[in-house]
Amino acid sequence: MNGVLVIDKPVGLTSHDVVNFVRRILQQRSVGHLGTLDPLASGVLPIVAGSLTRLAQFYLAAVKTYEGTIRFGFATDTYDAEGEPTTPAQTVNLNLEAVQELAAAFRGLIWQTPPPFSAKKIHGVPAYKLARKQKPVSLKPVQLEIFEFEILHVEGDQAAFRARVAPGTYMRSVAHEMGQKLGCGAHLASLRRTATGEFSLAEAHTLEQMQEAAKSGRVEELFIHPRKLLPQFPAVMATEETAGQIRHGRAVNLPELSAAPLVKVFCGQKDLIAIAARVAGTLFRPKIVLTPV
Repeated sequence: MNGVLVIDKPVGLTSHDVVNFVRRILQQRSVGHLGTLDPLASGVLPIVAGSLTRLAQFYLAAVKTYEGTIRFGFATDTYDAEGEPTTPAQTVNLNLEAVQELAAAFRGLIWQTPPPFSAKKIHGVPAYKLARKQKPVSLKPVQLEIFEFEILHVEGDQAAFRARVAPGTYMRSVAHEMGQKLGCGAHLASLRRTATGEFSLAEAHTLEQMQEAAKSGRVEELFIHPRKLLPQFPAVMATEETAGQIRHGRAVNLPELSAAPLVKVFCGQKDLIAIAARVAGTLFRPKIVLTPV
């Protein structure tokens, strides 16, 4: 079974837990996801199955959108609500304008240090494994871009926010650093991903909904229509002859396209057979083939 569907991941499960659940439902091993969500976080988790797992490489730069809350008053070792406090608790009564002004400093190109409890590797070992053993974790700052970061409202010691960020951004680190700047400590209290790339909550399904659909033989109805995938790439319809050449990995002439570096090749309305890369002029060679010969 080949396809892409969007799961509304619940709090408490890892992204790998969701992948394993989908594997059991679809009864196949070839299942993956397009962007990890922490167990604390919920929301949009795109799942790829079958031959469409090969599309994952094109989603590495997908922009993510989040909503969540930051709690001020103390920091934690994981930078979120699951961790142990690392600073004494303080009574905080936030001022909306002050927090909004602080948030503005995190917009645009910034340098960010990943949390010690993260999958970033140090000499081949994930940082979180070292942190759990209370070994020193030294991660280098990385440059990334936060396109949008708005504080929506504050109540007591918590600030609600909306953010749109480049891949690799840790909202946990943003919360932690904001607490440092205010001198009171802070951590991420909740996080919900509302969109990643072209996928949003509007087309997401719960695990329960997927299970029910599978029981009635309707699980494929939950898949995203292939025409909606990778909207930044033009789509082209291949003839049976051209489709056969593409499936064998041969270069083909696509005269209706001349400037696009990558195109989606369809055989029929729903059969996405390949992503092709322009070699020269209107000559395209398959970058990945998505249907068997």
